[in-house]
Amino acid sequence: MNLVEAVKAAGIVGAGGAGFPTHVKLNASAEWLIVNAAECEPLIETDKYLCRTYAEKIVGAAVAVAEHLGAKHIVIALKEKYLEEIAALEKAIEKLGAPVEICRMGVFYPAGDEQTMVQFVTGRSVPERGLPLDVGAVVENVGTLMNIYDALTEGKTVSTKYLSVVGEVEKPIMLHVPVGTPLEVCVAAASPKLQEYALIVGGPMMGKVLAKPEQICDGVVTKTTGNLIVLPPGHYLIKRASQTMESIRHRARSACIQCRMCTDLCPRYLIGHQIRPHLVMRNLYRENSITDNGEFLKAFGDAVNCCSCGVCEMFACPMGLSPRRVNEYMKGVLREKGIQVPKNPEPQAMSMLNLRRTPTERLVARLGLSSYYGLHAHECKDLMPEEIFVPFSQHIGKPAVPVKKAGDRVEQGELLAAAADGALSANIHAGISGTITEITASGARISGRKEG
Repeated sequence: MNLVEAVKAAGIVGAGGAGFPTHVKLNASAEWLIVNAAECEPLIETDKYLCRTYAEKIVGAAVAVAEHLGAKHIVIALKEKYLEEIAALEKAIEKLGAPVEICRMGVFYPAGDEQTMVQFVTGRSVPERGLPLDVGAVVENVGTLMNIYDALTEGKTVSTKYLSVVGEVEKPIMLHVPVGTPLEVCVAAASPKLQEYALIVGGPMMGKVLAKPEQICDGVVTKTTGNLIVLPPGHYLIKRASQTMESIRHRARSACIQCRMCTDLCPRYLIGHQIRPHLVMRNLYRENSITDNGEFLKAFGDAVNCCSCGVCEMFACPMGLSPRRVNEYMKGVLREKGIQVPKNPEPQAMSMLNLRRTPTERLVARLGLSSYYGLHAHECKDLMPEEIFVPFSQHIGKPAVPVKKAGDRVEQGELLAAAADGALSANIHAGISGTITEITASGARISGRKEG
């Protein structure tokens, strides 16, 4: 079994992002392999823990993947302040005699965005709505490389996940849990300080907000879950997430002062993409009066190049408006109208790029998270819940197709659902050993309780 086949069999997807099936990404040749260890958003502890604890696995997998890709350059990129993590990786590189470089990035957001990282490491800007491969690079998260190493050396499938739990908890901790573990179980293991809380699944900028108890109750760990932030229900970030689009539209029309800070600090604009949120905001009042598609494209076409990082609305805008939400809304309108937006295949980074990075510490202060910043997770707990629910859609593309039925006995790591034929998809495996008590097209519930 070659590397791509092993990765596909193991159900490996991008561990640090939207879950792109890794076997598809690696079915390529590339000049650069960039290992993303920069922990894009503040408060997340997972990648740092993996670098400190499993540096040899990460370096070993990077070498294997680079050999498969034919890559001439192997670079591990992480923030320059991660001194302990850098030391662990350098020790592993020396021990293995690996041709791997360390790239020390500044402490800015979004350092871990793959297009920002590619430009920082290689000096090349990825085309609008393109992939790193378009400029000869493949980017893999450290968690993904861990899974690749385990698949290649032990034949292990992706049935467990490392994640951090931070915020209003006794202390930040790392957890190692089966995929499908209820989020409430994870929070309980971290000893929350609040009886009632809200959750952000992921980071504070791009994570999914779960404000209602029933949302938290239904939430489970997936292959892409890297962090949980426990916050008071009335926290700024929770309230902001509840804004309706109608409210956002009215405020944008009335309060935008056209300072263009949203544009000038936009990470995509800075690497040369045509995205000018201030112009989209300026034209929002005209949305329903523009009947010509060409004019609509001119007014709102830039929105499609938004990466939803949130710098515009969480840091740049002095009026507290929501250019990101407006861009996301306009993407949908452009699709509905069938308007195709041209792409710039050769963007050039702005000369002021390095002067307009968003400092992470200042961003954290703006988000009201300073009391949690700088607290790190050193302890890792293994959890084994008695019951889990494993979703069949944990990745970009089509859901996996069930291969089991209710009543079947499964072992941890056993195939539950196979990647959909002829489509972008990924295998899904059992997180615990037990009996399938429920299975539908959306997922499987497994009980590990022993019958008494």
